[in-house]
Amino acid sequence: MAIDIKQVNTHANTRIGMGMNAKGAPAQTAPSAPAQSAQKTDSVSITAQAQQIQNVQTKMADMPEIDQKKVDAIKAAIAEGRYKIDPEKLATNIASFENDLKDLS
Repeated sequence: MAIDIKQVNTHANTRIGMGMNAKGAPAQTAPSAPAQSAQKTDSVSITAQAQQIQNVQTKMADMPEIDQKKVDAIKAAIAEGRYKIDPEKLATNIASFENDLKDLS
């Protein structure tokens, strides 16, 4: 993008607080209190996607860790043929899992 320098304000270097009178001469002003600088504050905006990621991370941190003893017991039961699958309970758990995933997005 090009900068148009032909339209530069030639009075840009005029001191602030030193106005001009009607004849173009510096106006007389009474001394004023020191100028207070404007306080600038920083701000941060988090996008909706970042908020979702943050929510997912929080939910994951609250989830229990894997119980390796239980996993090993289930593997042994499957290998020995003792593990029975309840289709209704499985369907309920899958539906619940799907709803949990839907809530995360």
